[in-house]
Amino acid sequence: MALLRSRPFLCLILALPGVWMLGRWWFTPDLYGYGHIIGDSGDWAAWLLMVTLAVTPLRLALRRNRFVQYLMRKRRDLGVASFAYAAGHTIIYLWRKADPAIIWDEASTPYVLAGWVALALFIPLAITSNDASMRMLKRSWKTLHRLVYPAAVLVFVHWALSAFDPTTAYINIAILAAIEIVRVWLQWRQKRSASASVKA
Repeated sequence: MALLRSRPFLCLILALPGVWMLGRWWFTPDLYGYGHIIGDSGDWAAWLLMVTLAVTPLRLALRRNRFVQYLMRKRRDLGVASFAYAAGHTIIYLWRKADPAIIWDEASTPYVLAGWVALALFIPLAITSNDASMRMLKRSWKTLHRLVYPAAVLVFVHWALSAFDPTTAYINIAILAAIEIVRVWLQWRQKRSASASVKA
């Protein structure tokens, strides 16, 4: 049971999709080429980001649930894993393009620009997703990590604009919107209850 709760075990589980993608790309490049791995790595970055964002509304709604408590403890790990897949997605893109002139020229296109800005916002979040940074930054840590919300919007804009068929992206955007609407509503309800208790 302790193994299942350990960070190394969670990191192993989170790394499995990446290992699967790299293995397929290496051993069957004709069947699983650049188009597949660039898409799948981006998908996993977005999915893990959604799971990370879903932890807060789950905590507000099901505070005493053991699995939700586990997710709360591992939320930063999930966020770092999302960043790792986004970074891998970016590295694969840079490797494919190879020419700095091409990379620079494409950087001005809306979907690529959205991806670069999202990655830039995620870098300080990934760097500070540790206990030492939380102690050092104190209250500023939460303020900094609110950057995850504009970064998430940019991730899904990048996905929708870059997809050959954006239907899947739109479905995931709807899920993300639902997660955030529930989070805002639950936080509002919690503040209202707290205010009512103080007045009473």
